[in-house]
Amino acid sequence: MSRSPGIGTQGSDVSQLEMPAPNRLKEIISQGTPYWFLSPWVIIYGIFGIFPLFFMVFLSFQDWNPSEGLGAMQYIGSTNYVKAFTDPLLYKSMWNTLTIALLSGVPQHLFAIPMAYILVQLGERARQWFTSAYFLPYITSTVAVSMIFFQMYQGNGIFNNVIVMFHDWSVTAPLFTWFDPDYPIQWVRANSVIQYSIALVVFWKYLGFNIVIYSAGMATISNDLYEAAKIDGANTYQRFTQIALPLLKPFIFFGVTMTIIGNMNLFDESYVLTNALKTATKDGMTISNYLFRIAWEDQQMGMAAAISWILFGVIAIFTAIYFYLFGREGLQEN
Repeated sequence: MSRSPGIGTQGSDVSQLEMPAPNRLKEIISQGTPYWFLSPWVIIYGIFGIFPLFFMVFLSFQDWNPSEGLGAMQYIGSTNYVKAFTDPLLYKSMWNTLTIALLSGVPQHLFAIPMAYILVQLGERARQWFTSAYFLPYITSTVAVSMIFFQMYQGNGIFNNVIVMFHDWSVTAPLFTWFDPDYPIQWVRANSVIQYSIALVVFWKYLGFNIVIYSAGMATISNDLYEAAKIDGANTYQRFTQIALPLLKPFIFFGVTMTIIGNMNLFDESYVLTNALKTATKDGMTISNYLFRIAWEDQQMGMAAAISWILFGVIAIFTAIYFYLFGREGLQEN
């Protein structure tokens, strides 16, 4: 009797489908091993990284007082964005942030680039020692640094005492006739100087970070280029401007981008120096401080979420403009 075609093939398929369960499980586990190792990080990042982003988008369209629980959320559409854009404090705090960012950010790079060049010229051992010393403020707690400067800014602090010393010294007295020792400068209480006080703290803390970036970039420049330029008669200034700066453009682009993002998010320095937003808040309150006040003092979490997205948009716009103007030139290979 002839066997109908296809029976053998069906039998083989059945045998494959009937693979023992332990073997199939081992195969699945062996193929997914990398994903099993990655899963804890993916889960944690999803909970604390991805979910909050979507929740903030959702929250920006809600009216919610967190003290009343999640059930108190009420959808109000774009009202939070309208309230934020019509609040004069939003624009004032944004202007304060931009001013402090310029006062602290521009000097950081103007000082860091030549200092990095000098450190590289001193040699490897000196460069490593000095860059470590300059980097120390960056890894120090921002709150601790701000509290130290807060004490130094007091009426009897070191800044006023130094000015008094120069005021009383006959050589420099004519330059300090404007200063009255009986009325010391209110560094952290007067709106007229609070932005300079905050900018000095930011400058001192993050200068070392930029020095490390630029010194690492300059260390990649071959000494043969400097030697060839020196043989051609180029002095130190010409070697710096004609060799070091052009080859440092990718590092400058990175450093300035990080400064833009960081300075637009200033919070700790201004919060501590304004005594928790109790003094000199007119010119000392940044956009992050304003967001904090709306969220935790006024308990308007929906409006705070809207402000956070507005801040994100402003940072994205400034970064995009900088990238468009200098990105191609800064990222090009030399």
